[in-house]
Amino acid sequence: MKIIAVGMNYATHNKEMHHSLELSEPTIFMKSDSSLLKDGKPFFIPDFSSEIHYETEIVIKINRLGKNIAERFAYRYYDEVTVGIDFTARDLQNRLRKDGLPWELSKAFDHSAVTGTFVPLEEIGKMTNLPFCLTINGNKVQEGNTSQMIFSVDRIIAYVSRFFTLKIGDLIYTGTPAGVGPVKIGDHLQGFIGERKLLDFYVR
Repeated sequence: MKIIAVGMNYATHNKEMHHSLELSEPTIFMKSDSSLLKDGKPFFIPDFSSEIHYETEIVIKINRLGKNIAERFAYRYYDEVTVGIDFTARDLQNRLRKDGLPWELSKAFDHSAVTGTFVPLEEIGKMTNLPFCLTINGNKVQEGNTSQMIFSVDRIIAYVSRFFTLKIGDLIYTGTPAGVGPVKIGDHLQGFIGERKLLDFYVR
């Protein structure tokens, strides 16, 4: 099982992070299989970072084997969706970027890829217009809509499948909108697609 993630896929987030890139292709990075955290289990802040940030994202699950998938057929390769968190060790990421080094350590550490409950896409709406949000301790801190993506899910699948064979159960994190920020011990995170709560866990 692979966890594939897309960086810089919302213009509002790029602006808040001071990225001025004009992207012609999706920015892809990977998380390890041990990054996965599911079933509402708590997230424990690691000892190597003092600045863990949440990034709320729509996550899709691949449902069939595929390679070199045409964009017009990409919709056939997923039918379940949820909301997830791409946890980032921001202090570590900034230091690695400054030194011109790869920043997987800041993104792919254990339990950095949180997923909510997957539900059939047909129950939620159209992939091109899914509103989603995150609350922390009952306060809305981040919201977005898949219509704001720079690269659509189908475009991402077509692009990624040129390089990696997609397999059943692979996950794709599709990028985060503006509003990322830090978490602290005791925080209660809940994620929604529309009014449907799919993600619910605590930071320890």
